[in-house]
Amino acid sequence: MANNVKEKKNDLDVIGFWKAQQPAWKITVYRTSMERLVYKAVLPYLTLYIVLMGATKAQIGTVTAMGTLVAAVMAPFLGSYIDKNGPKKMYLLGIAVLMGGYLALWQAPIWQVAALGMFLHTMGATLGGQSCANICGNCLESCDRAKGMLVCETFAAGVLGMVGPAFAGWYLVNIMGVVGTPSDPLTIKPLFFFCLIITFLSLLMIVFKLDVSHLGSKGKARAKSNPVKDAFALMRADKNCMKWMVMTSVNRIPTAMIIPYLQLYAAEVKGASAADLAAMTTATALTSVVCGYFFGILADKYGRKKTLAFTLVAYIAALVLLMTTTNTKMLILVGLLVGFQEIGMVINGSMQHELVPGWARGRWSGANGMVGSLVASVFAFAAGIIYDGVGPQWLFIIYICAEIFLRLPVLYTLPETLTYKVDESKFEHLL
Repeated sequence: MANNVKEKKNDLDVIGFWKAQQPAWKITVYRTSMERLVYKAVLPYLTLYIVLMGATKAQIGTVTAMGTLVAAVMAPFLGSYIDKNGPKKMYLLGIAVLMGGYLALWQAPIWQVAALGMFLHTMGATLGGQSCANICGNCLESCDRAKGMLVCETFAAGVLGMVGPAFAGWYLVNIMGVVGTPSDPLTIKPLFFFCLIITFLSLLMIVFKLDVSHLGSKGKARAKSNPVKDAFALMRADKNCMKWMVMTSVNRIPTAMIIPYLQLYAAEVKGASAADLAAMTTATALTSVVCGYFFGILADKYGRKKTLAFTLVAYIAALVLLMTTTNTKMLILVGLLVGFQEIGMVINGSMQHELVPGWARGRWSGANGMVGSLVASVFAFAAGIIYDGVGPQWLFIIYICAEIFLRLPVLYTLPETLTYKVDESKFEHLL
C-alpha cells in the first residue's frame, strides 16, 4: 500500500500525506474538486431557479422524491457491480448523467425540463458518489481514512466551494445586473452552461487518467448473486450493521428536506439577496477549508464518534439560528455552521467503510444507498407539501428531532470504528 504511516512526519504534513497516497485517490480528489466547484456555484439558486420557472414547492419535492427513489433501486445493483468489476465504468456513467442534468437545466424552456435536470443530477450524483466512495474506502488505510477523505473535503468542498459561489454571485450582480433576490430565471440559466463545460472536462480526466484496475473482487464475490438479497444479508450479518441503517437514514434526510430548501427559505422568509445567498454558501465552504483537515486529524487520532457528534450539534445550531434570526447578516454565521454538516458527512462515510470487510464495501455502499435513498424519497415527497402547507420552519424542526432522538443515541451505542476489528466470519456467507 502506497500510504505508509511511517513515511509521514506528522499529522499536519499535508504535502507528505498527499505524496504518500495512491494515484487513483488523487485523481478522484481532482475530479471531486471540479464537481464541487460547479455544484456550489449553482446551489444557492438551483431550487429558486425552478420555482421562478413556475414550479411549486410540492412539485419540486415530488421530483426530488422520484430521483431518490430511483437511486434507492439502483444502489444495491451498483454496489454489486463495483465489488465485482471495479468503480471506473460506473464513475464515467455517473459523470455523463450529471452532464445530462446540467444540459437540461441550461436549455430548459419550461420548469418540467428543469425538473428533469434536477432528477438527472440526483442520478448522476448517486452513480458518481458511490464509485468515488469505493475508491476512497479502498485506497486509504483506516488510520488515514478520515484525514484523507477530509483532504478531499477541504480542497474540493472548501477552496473550490468558495470560488464557485463567489463567482456565481459576482456574475449575477455585475454581469446580469441582478439587484436583491433573483427574480428572472434567465439571469441564472448561463451558470448551468459553466457547470456543463467543467463536468465534461472532469469526464475526460477520468477517462484518460484514472486507473483502478487493482480494485474489484476478481472472483471473490459470488458470480451469481442477488444484489438486493446481498444488501439485506449485509445488514443482518452484524448488529452494528443494522444500527448503522438508522445512522444512514437520518444522514440522508438533509439532501431531501434541508439542502433543497435552505437557500430558498433564506431568500423567501429571511429576505436574503443574491449576494447574501452567495455569501452563505461561501461561508459554508470556508468552514471546510479551515476545519476540514483538522477534524480529519481529530477523527483519526481521537475517534470518529466524538468528532461526528460535534459536527451534528453544530449543524443543529445552524438550523436553530436560521429559524430565529431576523438579521440577514447572521446568515453568514449560519453558513459557517452549516459547513460542519459537510464535514460530518465525510466522517460518517469513513465510519461506514469500517464496519464491513474491504471486499464487501461496494455492496455495503449499495445497501446504505438503498435504505438511505428510500427514506430520503419519503422525506423529499413530504418536504414540498410541508413547506407550503404547514410552514417551512417545520422542515428544520423535523430533522432536528430525528438527530436528537434517533441518530445521536444510536451513535452512542456504536463501537469506535477507528479501533474496531471486523469479524469477517460473520460475512463469509457473502463469498
